[in-house]
Amino acid sequence: MPTLVRDAMSSLILTIGPTHTLRQAARLMSARSVGAAVVLDPDTSGIGILTERDVLNSLAREEDPDLETAEAHTTTEVVFAHPDWTLQEAAEAMTHGGFRHLIVLDGREPVGVVSVRDIVRCWSRQEEPAPTA
Repeated sequence: MPTLVRDAMSSLILTIGPTHTLRQAARLMSARSVGAAVVLDPDTSGIGILTERDVLNSLAREEDPDLETAEAHTTTEVVFAHPDWTLQEAAEAMTHGGFRHLIVLDGREPVGVVSVRDIVRCWSRQEEPAPTA
């Protein structure tokens, strides 16, 4: 039976608001050891994602992380995964879209984030040889 997104995703989601600065977002991502934050905008009911790459690109452009907001760097055209997707489906969506994280929605609610690392971890466990006596 194929492994599902629900089995690989992290259900502890870091959520931030659109007015968080990039420095605040980076500190929270670092403290939680995650590469992405789900950005919830209460004014638009929108869900976006801010990744470590977004922060890195802003710094490379010499933008001030204390002035730049998550809103200005959030990806809002998000491809969402469903908990019942297979890891193959999630990997294909990531490859097709050129990204490394998917927000997992159950209905309209974010219930997790699945990353390339999560998928690789699951697949590598499946490939481990059985111990010999």
